[in-house]
Order: sequence, then C-alpha cells, then structure tokens
Amino acid sequence: MPRIAGVDIPPNKRIEVGLTYIYGIGRVTSVKILREAKIDLNKRSNDLSEQEVAKIRDIIESEYMVEGDLRKENQNNIKRLIEIGCYRGMRHRLQLPVRGQRTRSNSRTRKGRRGTAIAKKKKATKG
Repeated sequence: MPRIAGVDIPPNKRIEVGLTYIYGIGRVTSVKILREAKIDLNKRSNDLSEQEVAKIRDIIESEYMVEGDLRKENQNNIKRLIEIGCYRGMRHRLQLPVRGQRTRSNSRTRKGRRGTAIAKKKKATKG
C-alpha cells in the first residue's frame, strides 16, 4: 500500500483512481501526473515499484498543492472574504449558499434541519 502525500493509496485499485484519494487530485490531474511519470494508467497501485512511487511523489510535491496546504489555503480564502465583508463573505458567515442558489425551497444541506414553528392547539378542558 503506497503512501503518497500522507494518504494511503488503496492497494487493489488502478493507480489512476487511487491517486484521487488525495485531497486536491481528481481524475484529470491523476492522468496528467501518471503521463508525466510515464506509468501505465491501468496498473494496480500494489504493483508499483518504489521508483514509480517516488516519481509520483516528487511530481505531486513539486507541482501541486494538496492535502493540508490546500485545505489551509481554502480556509484562508474564506476567512478573507468574511473579513472584508463582501457578499460571498456574508453568505459564508450566515451559513447560506454562496453561489446564487435558491433558498426558499432547497438548500437544506447548508441550512440544516428544518425547524418547524407550528404551535399545537391545547385541548379544552371540561369544567
């Protein structure tokens, strides 16, 4: 099981798919990395030699921002938007959708569970 950028790559998957387990690397980037390293896309990750793993690791470290650094960068970008008080920053602060989606009927993922505000009627007592 190769370990690249602090992530264990699953051993029985094709390396093209296995690299996508690293935060910041998708299928397209994975293919670019493997083409640059001259590694077969269909090769399983447990069949890689140490030299091939080292090649992939070097390419990722030198050319791509992944995992912790990328997460930190994203968080800093969001903090900056919030601090300058722009529209997108306000939407982040209010935990509402940022990219113009409607909120009247959807956006439950962002807003959380629906808080029902329906008052129950009290039963009249006989007396």
